[in-house]
This record gives sequence, C-alpha cells and structure tokens, in this order.
Amino acid sequence: MKIEKFEDLISWQESRKLNKSIYELTNSFILKDRDLSQQIRRASVSVMANIAEGFMRFGFKERKQFYTMSRSSLSELKSHFYIVLDLKLINQSDFDLIIQQIDIVGKLLSGMIRSIARYH
Repeated sequence: MKIEKFEDLISWQESRKLNKSIYELTNSFILKDRDLSQQIRRASVSVMANIAEGFMRFGFKERKQFYTMSRSSLSELKSHFYIVLDLKLINQSDFDLIIQQIDIVGKLLSGMIRSIARYH
C-alpha cells in the first residue's frame, strides 16, 4: 500500500488508538488530579500531531526532527503513567495495556527514524 497521507501511517493510526484509550482512562481520574490528567492528554496529543506534522515536511531532516519529538512526547507519557500507577489512579491491568500501546507506537516511530537516517 502506498502511503499518500499521514492517516495511512501505521504509527499515526496506533497513536490515535492510544489517544482514545488515554482520554477514556483520564476521564476516570481527572477530578482527582486535573493537572496530571491535562499534562498526560497534552503529551498524548503531541505524539499524534508530531507524526502528522512530520509527514507533511518535505525535508528528511525536518521529518526526522518531528518524529523524534513525537517519540520524546511518548517517553514523557510513559513516565507520567508510572506516576498515575504509583498514586493508584489506575489499576495494574489498565497500566499494562497503556504501556503496551505506548511501546507499540514507540517501536513504530523508532523504525521510521532509523529508516530516514539510513536512507537519507
């Protein structure tokens, strides 16, 4: 399949799934910690947005920069979820599912970054 738009990127599709899960989970604890919930949501949206923005860049260096920023936001997001778990705002099962999805997106992004670096 030819990739013609950012919506075709598997990394973007998987980050969209991640966003949906995060918004559903943060709804359950937003009243207990509004600031942390909002920071988590911002980081999650940043992952998806930077993938889309990077895709639309013409230069490979710029693309790599946006994909790297997306991966950085993903690391921030993962770190926040350890705090959420430690504060018992979510259970271990929900934590494991989110971390699994974060890792999926991370592997996809790492592959995209390596591909750009290798061929361009």
